[in-house]
Amino acid sequence: MKDVSRTPPALEGRRERKRRETRARIADAAITLFLRKGFTAVTVDEIAEAADVSKRTFFDYFPAKEDVVIAWQDKFTGPLTEAVAAGPQSEAPVQAVERAMLDALGKTATPESFAIHALVQGTPALAAREQHKYVLLETRLFEALHARYPQENPLGLRLLAMVVIGALRIGTEEWQSTEGLKPEDIPSFTHKVFRMLWRQLAKLR
Repeated sequence: MKDVSRTPPALEGRRERKRRETRARIADAAITLFLRKGFTAVTVDEIAEAADVSKRTFFDYFPAKEDVVIAWQDKFTGPLTEAVAAGPQSEAPVQAVERAMLDALGKTATPESFAIHALVQGTPALAAREQHKYVLLETRLFEALHARYPQENPLGLRLLAMVVIGALRIGTEEWQSTEGLKPEDIPSFTHKVFRMLWRQLAKLR
């Protein structure tokens, strides 16, 4: 007898795809409203209406408005960890993280991402959670490095992940405070940050 209590894999795939599409639609609607009106001025009711979902559906996907922004910012994690894994075998860990950072920034740094970062910095409720985002990103970077370099001392890889994500945070702040920079300046700016980072670390030896 056929077990009708189990959902066929094809249907499970469609269900998951629909959930991803709904989540993305809610996030896109929310980010558009946040950038247009400011974070605090936007209500969950407005987001739900713009995304054509119920308020209850919004909370099925996001516990609070803040989580929409944090989830949107997490788009950087995948490209970064994938780039770490994709490097040549001869590449050292320090070379891998610099190349991966350049690759990930090239894929995710857009005028919208800069606007969202400015929104976060100007909104206390979001800025307070920004540090947690960097902690999670540091953990994911360490995991990617450890998976690629299992022969390396894990403590050394954790320290490398820590200083690189710290450089990302400070570099982002410096970028935001420097007038006249354009998206095409990202590679040279990133190289500059890493040159300064490696130079300062070399002085500690």
